[in-house]
Amino acid sequence: MKMVPEQNRMRRLASAGFTLIELIVAIAILLLLTTMALPVARKEVQEQKELALRRDLREMRNAIDRYKDFSDRGLIPPTLDGFGYPPSLQALVDGVKLKGMDMRYKFLRRIPRDPMTGHRDWGLRSMQDSPHSRSWGGQNVFDVYSKSQGVALDGTHYDNW
Repeated sequence: MKMVPEQNRMRRLASAGFTLIELIVAIAILLLLTTMALPVARKEVQEQKELALRRDLREMRNAIDRYKDFSDRGLIPPTLDGFGYPPSLQALVDGVKLKGMDMRYKFLRRIPRDPMTGHRDWGLRSMQDSPHSRSWGGQNVFDVYSKSQGVALDGTHYDNW
């Protein structure tokens, strides 16, 4: 049986597209790949936040230690009950006048944002506070920690870092 040109053209057009089954299979494969990639992407985001938290804590603790070192060497005038530590994180940003110099030395450019909470509100401990205290006495800044209640990928709590 010989096909007429019109039927031949219709058959080519019908075979040029996807069938419903092919579309369903393709969508199912895409959904499967997406559900497999999503946990990996979430883990990667959490790892990046944890790295940023460790970096920010290290940066602030180094600034506190430098302030204490300057105070111990007599470059910063001592304060009562300060033990040579800064009175606040903002003091590290604002800087202090060094003895015998006409300049302010700044220990931090800015207070970093906590990547876990999204705020610049950090937990602080003074020298007089208990090592595991969650309330700040307000006398000085001896240590800094995250106020996040989350759990890290290694199972530790962010506020214990």
